[in-house]
Amino acid sequence: MSSERSYKIGELSRMFGLTARAIRYYEELGLLESEDRDGPEHRRYSERNAVRIKRIQQLKDYGLTLAEIHELFELARRDRSGDSVRKSLAEKYHARLDEARKRRQAIDEYIDDLSWHVEQLERVQDFFECPGASCADCRWAERCDVRLLVSKGV
Repeated sequence: MSSERSYKIGELSRMFGLTARAIRYYEELGLLESEDRDGPEHRRYSERNAVRIKRIQQLKDYGLTLAEIHELFELARRDRSGDSVRKSLAEKYHARLDEARKRRQAIDEYIDDLSWHVEQLERVQDFFECPGASCADCRWAERCDVRLLVSKGV
């Protein structure tokens, strides 16, 4: 082994807040490679593996699965220029960004709808009063589902 720093599995566990089982699982998936063993039971991991664990955590934080991360690591192994990984990761991030924007829009709509209900409840004395006399001044009148039902004679 080179003069590069190496770590026991417990050291990596503490450094990254992972269990030893998680690190072994990453190794089973081909995301990490132990360099040698220190005695019969201690795996040793290179500094490169420590960097890989940090990268795995970053990618997981952005919503990538371990299978997707493995795919990226394989791309990097085959294409040392990094272009294919960069392009693939950009595509994945664009997809997640689109998903996040859709979720944000849904949350904004929910907040708007909830705000409407809060305002309605704060304006009336009785829950069953709405719709009623206060409808004329209500800024939500055009979207009120109860008012629409009443106007249709339901």
